[in-house]
Amino acid sequence: MNEGSTETRAVVVEREFRHPAEKIWRALTQPHLIEEWLMKNDFKPAVGHRFNLRGDWGGVLDCEVLAVEPHRTLSYRWDFPHDDAAYDLRSVVTFTLTPTRSGTHLRVEQSGFRPDQKQAYGGARAGWPQFLERLDQVVAQED
Repeated sequence: MNEGSTETRAVVVEREFRHPAEKIWRALTQPHLIEEWLMKNDFKPAVGHRFNLRGDWGGVLDCEVLAVEPHRTLSYRWDFPHDDAAYDLRSVVTFTLTPTRSGTHLRVEQSGFRPDQKQAYGGARAGWPQFLERLDQVVAQED
């Protein structure tokens, strides 16, 4: 019955921001701001909207918005189609914002990494903290 492992792993990164959820939300959902901290895109915060994230490295991610709960939750498919199965990533990224006394707690989870996708998993583990550092800088500039 068990034809290869279907178990997947997730990368979870959490960070405290000294900004209200509304400001973080804006940076997560406005294309010109997303470009500053993540990648070039044609994002719209509407469930079912299909969009691309275009990396400086030349790669294109196929995405689709799965959930939008303003100032609380944003979730989208984050797929990197590739002929080589080890690189063919089918994942979901979920941003969860929780107000705190001093600002906002942001939890980012990227789930769906197969055991054979060590490079993609490692890349996400290294990449998300850097993306969130840039996100913090973008939000601070909006003050």
